[in-house]
Amino acid sequence: MSQAPNHSRTRPDRPAEPPGRGAAGTVDPAEIARFEALAETWWDPNGPMRPLHQMAPARIGFVRDRAAEAFGRNISADRPFAGLSLLDIGCGGGLMAEPMARLGFAVTAIDAAEKNVAVARRHAEQMGIAIDYRAETVEALAAAGQTFDVVMALEVVEHVADLDAFLAASVATLRPGGLMAVSTLNRTAKAFALAIVGVEYVLGWLPRGTHDWRKFVQPAELTAGLRRAGARVTELSGLAYSPLSGRWSLSRDLGVNYIAAAQKGP
Repeated sequence: MSQAPNHSRTRPDRPAEPPGRGAAGTVDPAEIARFEALAETWWDPNGPMRPLHQMAPARIGFVRDRAAEAFGRNISADRPFAGLSLLDIGCGGGLMAEPMARLGFAVTAIDAAEKNVAVARRHAEQMGIAIDYRAETVEALAAAGQTFDVVMALEVVEHVADLDAFLAASVATLRPGGLMAVSTLNRTAKAFALAIVGVEYVLGWLPRGTHDWRKFVQPAELTAGLRRAGARVTELSGLAYSPLSGRWSLSRDLGVNYIAAAQKGP
């Protein structure tokens, strides 16, 4: 997810200790307002969502390959995941939901920002892709007892108000034996220098204020949170950007962007 522009010319705040994770729900109204301000830019590959467009192939490949392993599917087949369901939490404009639907998943995609959902639904209709888009929270789905074979929360956890509550609700929507994919930013000095100072202030690839370093999530925190929620992390992989090729790829370096695969026990 992304946030609205911050036109302040001040320097970014220095890293501080992460704030406590409150228990007042997982949706941060300020974050949602920022996302809605950028809703119409989701499908502009040269706009504020450009980094997510560039990152998409690596994230799609990760989820596709881990799902193929988990469910014994052949990715060279036409619509290899037909018969499986997938939930995309914090779907934004649908940059990941649409490729997953093309792979055969029955996709339900949710976002707390209604304008994001409207943009995503309109684009899917234009592309002739069937996706169940909803302006809804994962807590609502969990309370209703809805479950899915695969659950994705990509670039979401660093924007929620309560990490543990969000992970608990997300895992609750995952069927036993199902696959969960979570991508986020690590809370390191390197991530502050590259993802905030470099990307937002020097290069201007994202609007200033898109990220709060204090809300970045360290791999150990994510692993522990998922374990408490009932899911076991099976893989952690870095996501690295090559300035020469303009492409993202999987990496051993977890210092900035990273993605995790987790499985829910029976």
